[in-house]
Amino acid sequence: MKFVPSRAIVALIVAGGFAAPALANADLAKKYACLGCHAEDKKLVGPSYNDIAAKYKGNKEGEAKVLDQIKKGGSGAWGAVPMPPQPTVTDADAKALAQWILKR
Repeated sequence: MKFVPSRAIVALIVAGGFAAPALANADLAKKYACLGCHAEDKKLVGPSYNDIAAKYKGNKEGEAKVLDQIKKGGSGAWGAVPMPPQPTVTDADAKALAQWILKR
């Protein structure tokens, strides 16, 4: 029997790496309860993911800023309600979340 790779496998090999499915990062948002304060397209307690992405669009430091806000929290940038620090989010998961948020 001859192995014939799927198009997805070929695309990953050509791209030079493996990409996690988009849902994996939505799953991270659920895992860390981000969705209790943030939504895709509307303000809840905190800004929507679309608003965050728009704010940092084209900003070379955007990913680092969002990652920092996830890990350390923040206040004043989006209103009176502060975002508490999220120390249980691993560095790798925080990076994946920041990238996912900014890919809108």
